[in-house]
Order: sequence, then structure tokens, then C-alpha cells
Amino acid sequence: MSTEIRKTISAFLYPTIYVSVLWLIQIFQSFWDLDFRTLGVYPLTYSGLQGIIFSPLIHSGYDHLISNTFPLLILGTALFYFYRELGIRITLFSWLISGIWVWVFARQSYHIGASGIIYAWAAFLFVSGVIRRHPRLMALSLLVAFLYGSMVWGIFPLRERVSWEGHLMGMLSGFILALFYRETGPQRKIYSWELEPEADDEDYDPGNPPYWMKPTASGQGDTTMKATQSQKNKPSKDDNQLRVRYHITPRKNEGDKKE
Repeated sequence: MSTEIRKTISAFLYPTIYVSVLWLIQIFQSFWDLDFRTLGVYPLTYSGLQGIIFSPLIHSGYDHLISNTFPLLILGTALFYFYRELGIRITLFSWLISGIWVWVFARQSYHIGASGIIYAWAAFLFVSGVIRRHPRLMALSLLVAFLYGSMVWGIFPLRERVSWEGHLMGMLSGFILALFYRETGPQRKIYSWELEPEADDEDYDPGNPPYWMKPTASGQGDTTMKATQSQKNKPSKDDNQLRVRYHITPRKNEGDKKE
């Protein structure tokens, strides 16, 4: 099995485990006719604090869960494939940060669902690819924007029964985490020509001349070079004089002529 296949399977494993837990919880609710929605975030109440931990695990029904399943699998696989060392941290921090912000700023209602995690993952993938300027990660950013660009409408209060606050807080947490971890994980390759400063006359230091102006092994310095160069460039005395050459052919005597 190649390295890429193993890496892809490993990246797919993390979101699959998360989604499997979500389905088990939903099946458990349906089978026992339970309602776990009261375990969601209820802002500015002591009992609502438990929702910071439990709300991303609870859904209102199968339709709600199905709509979140495929984005979780796709975005989660991309996150753990390209940012393997950051995947767990990004998930946990976005889980807690978005939950706390919803508890502080959201309207008085129970907020549940994994949508905040989805928005955090999407925002992190998009922003990270842009600021890192890594070709593959920028291509991933464009793919995320193409597939889930319409998610941006979910951060506005357009539907009454949708927790747009959870979407907004998830997106903000992903954006902030992308900036915070911009130096961690895959980086754009830096070429040698980008590290070498260009020579500039203003940067010339007489006390530390370039290597080609330093004295040679014979003890001569740059003055010898300058002198040699000046001799080459100095015009000779005869350069401006006109030179004319005459070719003289001896004239034969008339007595030498043949009859």
C-alpha cells in the first residue's frame, strides 16, 4: 500500500469516527424516544454551559444530521490530510471557542448541531491556503470556496429556526485559528534566490568590499584591478592619427624592354 493511500485512509478515519458517534447518538434518541436538545447551548444560563461540550453531538433529526454528514466527511478528510498535526487542535479549539461565543452572544434558544464545526473547518482550510501561498493549499481553498461558498449565507439571520449564530461563531473561530497557526504545518517552499539580497550600490561597505574586490594572493588589491582596467580603457597616442601606407613598385628601364 502506497504512502498516499495510507495517508488518505488515516485522514478519512478521524471524521468518520466523529460522524459515526453522531449517528449512534441520533439512533439512540430515536430508538428510546428521547430528546437531547435540552443539552444544547442556552445562552447566558448556568445550565446552558453544558451545551458547549454536548451541542456539536446533538441534532434535531435525521434530516439535520444528513445535511451535516457529507460536509463533515469531506472537509474533515481535507483537514487531516493536509494539516495532520493540527487537525485535532483545530477541531477541539473551534469546538470550545464557538460554543463559548454562542453562549455569550446568541439569542435565547437551544443551539445544537455540528454546523459550527463545519464552518470552522471550512474557514480554516480557506484562509490557511490563502495566507500560506502554498500551491496545493491554495487549490484546496478554491475547491472549498467552490463547493461550500454558499455556506456564507448561513451566517446571516435569514431563517428563524437555523442557528446562524453558531455558523458565524464557527467561521470566526476557524478564521482566527488559521491566522494563529499560520507558521505551523505545511509551508510554501522558499527558493534560494528569494533569500539572497540583490547587490545595491547603497549597500556597499568600503570596510568590507565584495569578494571580487578583495586583495588577491599576490598582495595586490582592487587598485591593481582598477589600474589594469584603466590601461585597457586608456586610448593610445596613435588611436586618433590617420595612418597611410604606400606601396612602391620599382620602374623598369627602357633598355630592359624586350624587342
